Amino acid sequence: MNLGNATDRLTSRLPLPPALAGKVQRERGPVVATVRLHGVITPTPSPLGRGTISLSGIDSALTRAFDHERLQAVAVAINSPGGSPTQSALVADRIRGLAKDKRVPVLAFCEDVVASGGYWLACAADEIIAHATSLVGSIGVISQGFGLHNLLERWGVERRLYTTGQNKARLDPFLPESDEDVAWLHGMQTELHQMFVDWVRSRRGDKLCDGEDLFTGEVWTGARAVELGLIDGLGTQRGVLSQRYPDAEIVAVEPRKPLLARLGFRPAAAASPGPDTVFAALEALEQRAAWSRFGL
Repeated sequence: MNLGNATDRLTSRLPLPPALAGKVQRERGPVVATVRLHGVITPTPSPLGRGTISLSGIDSALTRAFDHERLQAVAVAINSPGGSPTQSALVADRIRGLAKDKRVPVLAFCEDVVASGGYWLACAADEIIAHATSLVGSIGVISQGFGLHNLLERWGVERRLYTTGQNKARLDPFLPESDEDVAWLHGMQTELHQMFVDWVRSRRGDKLCDGEDLFTGEVWTGARAVELGLIDGLGTQRGVLSQRYPDAEIVAVEPRKPLLARLGFRPAAAASPGPDTVFAALEALEQRAAWSRFGL
């Protein structure tokens, strides 16, 4: 006689404790998976996986969120001032592709700010919900950087740059700004802006209000955004999900941590300010500026 099999049969006939029975019932019930997208959208994610959004950084979480059995919906909580147009489009396309394959609705929930590329991400959802105080919109294109040629002169550094092609060093931060480069950049921004507008129109359709120009880069509160058709309603993730899916288990899915984070690495302070330290500081300033544009 197999003692293990006999024990299994006996256990299956015994009534489960109420707490355990409730847990088993919830596990067999419907699931709503939630993913949080927080930070500046950038092609160079943080090696510690904090405060940035990119396809490589978030793809594992999106894949696992849509892979849940008995999945009823996926909720995406977004808090982003924007960033890279390409990464915005790649993440949005990934969300739409997974939603189509799994045939489940996607709800986007706006937190403090969902602007520029952050709003591009939100438009990947079938429905956008914001808090009345959220900042939404900024449908436009912005470029920022630093001019460092005077800094080199102060340090007595001679930079040597060799190129083939007259436009190869366009917008080099170590060279003085030229009118030709600025005109080229404006043309590129105009093209990207039109792509952004086309994406929003394709996703929001007739919901958009025609009485006001929505594509000037302006930002609105959630209360105003719902009137303009930029979002579908006001509420919070907890409130909306509990009302619409009262029997569902809400499962939060996080991206897999990068290797350095899994190893417990913490960045050490630099002993002296070298070039890498300077560029890291400038990158941090740019990210801080992205949030500061919205008073955050």
